[in-house]
Amino acid sequence: MTELVAAAPEQKETLRNLLEKYLCEFAQWDHREVAEDGLYHYPWLDCYWTEPGRFAYLIRVDGHLAGFALVNDYPEIPDRQTDFGLAEFFIMPRYRRRGVGRQAAFQVFDLHHGRWQLQRHPHNLASVHFWNRVVDEYTHGRFEQINGYPNPAVNYEDGTPADVFFFDNSL
Repeated sequence: MTELVAAAPEQKETLRNLLEKYLCEFAQWDHREVAEDGLYHYPWLDCYWTEPGRFAYLIRVDGHLAGFALVNDYPEIPDRQTDFGLAEFFIMPRYRRRGVGRQAAFQVFDLHHGRWQLQRHPHNLASVHFWNRVVDEYTHGRFEQINGYPNPAVNYEDGTPADVFFFDNSL
């Protein structure tokens, strides 16, 4: 069973460790360099417990840690009005291709109703296929997708423009 659990402040170190795994994997697409201490250092982690409008979740499968999701209300796309953005989303390799990511994403979206933006790196083909299916299924085809979003504010570390989904799940 896939379960989405709000990350408590005392679980920050667990989330930090998972973020390092995520950023290490993601570096193959955005070409970011590791710091001299061997870590990537996600700069906004503390904000998820100190600023309103930020939500950190751990994803568990049958009680075992399987990934995380970070949601915020920070408008990364300055020329679009949105309520929520999926800042980061990660499923441990062991749990991929088992429906865990789909179930966790649906749970995240169901917890936060409003206008969403979701970005993906176009070179991460597994992510491209995953988000195409998940967003289409979740929204029943009612979404807007812009590949290579034409705003440098949403480019990845390597300069690649993000592909961005927009959808509304307001009740």
